[in-house]
Amino acid sequence: MTSRFTLTLILAASVGLAACGGKTREDKRMRFDGIAFRTSVKAINKKETLANFRVEVRDALRSQRGALAAADHEAKRYCIENYGTSRFDWTNIALDAEGNYKIQLDKSDAIYTGSCES
Repeated sequence: MTSRFTLTLILAASVGLAACGGKTREDKRMRFDGIAFRTSVKAINKKETLANFRVEVRDALRSQRGALAAADHEAKRYCIENYGTSRFDWTNIALDAEGNYKIQLDKSDAIYTGSCES
């Protein structure tokens, strides 16, 4: 009876540790305004120049402020990788009457465009 109890205890502890140690993909992503956004960034026209880029933030309506912060992070990373500097300008972001950023949406995804400064 003691060996069965010990074996059960060891198995329960192993399952518990395995559940705690396994991280999901979302746990590894950075969070902006508390949300882990999926993003992608790419050059608009690689043949012409790498300076002009497009950032897509999926499900941006969950938090427009968070989506902009996620896009800003991706834009800086892109410009550092391609030009060695984090300086860039957004080319399609405007302010509305209340001073909030207006974003272009493709369904619920935000589309930002910008240009790296060299």
